[in-house]
Amino acid sequence: MATQIPKQYLPLRGRPIIEHTVTRLCGHPLVSGVVVVLAAQDTGWCGVNIDTPKPVIRALGGAERCHSVLNGIEALSDLAAPADWVLVHDAVRPCVRLADVDRLITMLSDHPVGGLLGLPVGDTIKRADAHGTVAETVSRQGLWHALTPQMFRLQALHQALRKCIEQGLMITDEAQAMELTGSAPQLVEGSPDNIKITRQADLALAELFLAHQRATP
Repeated sequence: MATQIPKQYLPLRGRPIIEHTVTRLCGHPLVSGVVVVLAAQDTGWCGVNIDTPKPVIRALGGAERCHSVLNGIEALSDLAAPADWVLVHDAVRPCVRLADVDRLITMLSDHPVGGLLGLPVGDTIKRADAHGTVAETVSRQGLWHALTPQMFRLQALHQALRKCIEQGLMITDEAQAMELTGSAPQLVEGSPDNIKITRQADLALAELFLAHQRATP
């Protein structure tokens, strides 16, 4: 992002990005509360205002995503049962639609594993070599963009993450941890405006998406 503050605290429509995200998740009737995982040196959270009666718990982040998510899950050990569903969501996905969260929860409520929001790949995919030269064109059939939230049962996800960490496997999302234990997560199609803010141009897109969502409930 080329900014001096963490991207989750960048302003979006007058509020920090993470404030949009947490407030939106807390607005879903089936979400009981939120755990926010923060770096040890985080100084931005104190300036965030979450207007919700639901509990918003803080947990200490780790070296990699898997460590942070594991810490967040362990913060729930006294509050949730092993079979309770947990949703893992990126702080910088403020445009996630509650309708998508609802569909994810509804479709997976009886699923033996759980799953994630995703988006079928629509573009032609190229694989490049180390020099940026096209090495091959990859068939996009069956390929999906992984989105969040990703939804799994608390104990199963805890065990999967811990196993990956013990084996030195640095996963890039929670579904991958479940896959590595032999489970098969379910993909649930989400909306294309559920973007992850990673570049400056994404801020302008997110602003447009939020304005459009507000205008078209």
